[in-house]
Amino acid sequence: MPFLPSTLLRPAPLLAALAVAFALPAVALDLPPPAAVASRIAQVKVYPGSATVERVARIPAGSRSVTIACLPAGLDVQSLQVSADASVRVGETSVITEPRALSAACATNALDGRIRALEDQKATLQAERDALGLVTGYLKGLGGGDGDAKRPAIDARNLAATAEAMRRTGQESLLRQHQIDRRQEDLDRQLQPLLAERQRSQGGENGQVTAVTVTLDAPREAELRLSYQVAGPGWTPSYRALLDTSTRKLRIERQALVAQATGEDWRGVKLVLSTGQPRRNTAGRTPAPWRIGVEPPPQQQVAREDSVARFAMAPAPAPVAAAKAMAAERPLFDVNVFQNSFATEFDVTQPIDVPSNGQRVAMPLGQHEDTAQVAVRISPRLEQAGYLIADIAQPEGVWPAGALQLYRDGAFVGSGQWNAPGNVDGPARVTLSFGRDELVRVSAEPERDHQGSGGFAGSRAERQVQRAYVIESRHRTPIALQVLEAAPVSVNEQVRVAASFSPQPAELAWNRQPGVAMWRTELGAGQRARFTADYTIGYPKDATLQER
Repeated sequence: MPFLPSTLLRPAPLLAALAVAFALPAVALDLPPPAAVASRIAQVKVYPGSATVERVARIPAGSRSVTIACLPAGLDVQSLQVSADASVRVGETSVITEPRALSAACATNALDGRIRALEDQKATLQAERDALGLVTGYLKGLGGGDGDAKRPAIDARNLAATAEAMRRTGQESLLRQHQIDRRQEDLDRQLQPLLAERQRSQGGENGQVTAVTVTLDAPREAELRLSYQVAGPGWTPSYRALLDTSTRKLRIERQALVAQATGEDWRGVKLVLSTGQPRRNTAGRTPAPWRIGVEPPPQQQVAREDSVARFAMAPAPAPVAAAKAMAAERPLFDVNVFQNSFATEFDVTQPIDVPSNGQRVAMPLGQHEDTAQVAVRISPRLEQAGYLIADIAQPEGVWPAGALQLYRDGAFVGSGQWNAPGNVDGPARVTLSFGRDELVRVSAEPERDHQGSGGFAGSRAERQVQRAYVIESRHRTPIALQVLEAAPVSVNEQVRVAASFSPQPAELAWNRQPGVAMWRTELGAGQRARFTADYTIGYPKDATLQER
């Protein structure tokens, strides 16, 4: 048997000594539990579908560990960032999520005082009603309402006075009970929204909260900053276009609609609205090699497809799980896709309140005013009506797509969509439509369509189409007129098209669309104008025209 030290032959004293040795540092470093500090939301940067929340807390001098509690359970832990003043050294950070009922700091609510006061009033009224019930019950016993109860003897000489006193007392008691019932109903109406708001702000009965504990060394009082991302909030632009037809001034007001349901209300916070989308992919896709070969025989191809399908069955549920995860993170409302090269931020100067109940909060983002080119645009073949349009140069800056409300001379005419123009040659312009012009009368003459033959020995067929439109203005002042006509365009070399217009259109490819002609003219007060288009379509006699 090999020689062993005597200390190893007595393990119990050795283990006890080691336990004491390891316990000494714990006694020496007997640190106080983390102190819970109050924090406030200083700024929120809202993106389409997410937001970055910045919180600020004051930490006392000498702090070694602080806890910021009552944070929303849906915060992205990976995005959590902690910073402090230069005099503070920040150590490790721990995050815990637990039910709100288990957190002493989060179990209370700002509405508890108002709710408790109303409940106390209800209890006082209920006590008074129960007391009145005892009185009415006693009076019923005197009146013989309960056949088994023994009634006290009543002196016949005081019968009338006693009956009157019982009647008056019973009447007052019943009337007071009715008044108490009414008052309790009023208190219930005040309590219900408060209880619902408290439950909503606490995330329901099973609401979760997150607490962040930060280890630090603060020799003096300092400021601790905490930022994190939450999914769900979003903002979308909204516009109002107001046209004054007498001055031709067009004013466009830009607004933002913000909504969130993160579990924490944003009260008096500074908002920054960004068109960036941090939840998008950060890197683009790269192409795979383009491989070209010869297809195998049909039998081998079928066998190969069966093999691939058999091995591909296992990972099939992964896209389903990913789809469910994406569905759980859907924004509260649809957000427009911003087609910009770089993100643009809108800084809202005044403090904003955005409750965590999905309510949309609107805030102005400035306006733009310009003199518009106003005209009446007509497509007589599609609709015998004229619509008032206003055309202005594209405003400077970023104007993302969004909902548009249209007003003409102070009256609401309808809704539309603001869409910034894409890449165009020359200065970009925006055209808005402000509803139907009832003072412009449009009529289309019956279309003439003739079929014939031509060419050498009648080898080709010819089709002649004649269209005519008459437009009358009932305005008291001249108006600018735009008339659109869709002319036939050949897409086959065997089909030839000849077009003749009267008068000649200003554009034969309006809005870069070949075959869409536009007449432009000015129509005086009470005047009429006639526009005609003649088309000759030639094609092989044995062919059939295809129109689309």
